[in-house]
Amino acid sequence: MATGISNKKLARTAGLLYLAVVGAGLFSLMYVPSQLFVTGNAAFTYQNITSYPLLLRLGIMGGVLCYIFFLFLPLVLYKLLKPVNENYAKLMVLLAVISVPMYFLNLQNLVTILSLVTGTNSRWSLSADQLPVQVMLYLQQYNNGMRMVHLFSGLWLFPFGYLVFQSGFLPKILGIFLMLGCLGYLINFAANTLIPGYANMGISSYISLPASIGEIGTCLWLLIMGAREKNEEGAS
Repeated sequence: MATGISNKKLARTAGLLYLAVVGAGLFSLMYVPSQLFVTGNAAFTYQNITSYPLLLRLGIMGGVLCYIFFLFLPLVLYKLLKPVNENYAKLMVLLAVISVPMYFLNLQNLVTILSLVTGTNSRWSLSADQLPVQVMLYLQQYNNGMRMVHLFSGLWLFPFGYLVFQSGFLPKILGIFLMLGCLGYLINFAANTLIPGYANMGISSYISLPASIGEIGTCLWLLIMGAREKNEEGAS
């Protein structure tokens, strides 16, 4: 009985961390880029950032929070899923944690863009025509870096999905979606590398759908497990 209660507390903690990762990630990795960055248009991108520098600052902070939460998430999941298979649990943590320093190194590109746009370091002695081009150069470096980060963001889903599938206390269907999500990340990475213009084909969002379903579904399930623990304690 004590083990069951402990698992529910771990599940609720993991669910809250997962929710924080999802929320901060949606804001920093999806909403902010959709509002500021225009693919292939340096002038509009530069204008958007100069008009709304606070949004870029918030996006940077959102990314920092996202990956701080993500650093702790696999550690909590390890405690929860270690009894299922310790080796897979260790592999899950390793693949997840690798992406954290990679992300923070890549985030320097956005910080540099912010410095360029806000005039820090005297705009690096660049002319008005050179600034938008330089911003797009760092933005392209950031996007390329995120592809590498997402590679490991996908790889950790396979051992995680396997552990969920084998756990007996989490829905097997979520484990299947997580493992398929890993495959989707790998397909998108390979296609982006090998097929010119793949990012503009609109296929990647469908291929990454299993990962979204698996991760959001697991997040909600873990939160529900925590809520059930509270209800059971109240009933007793």
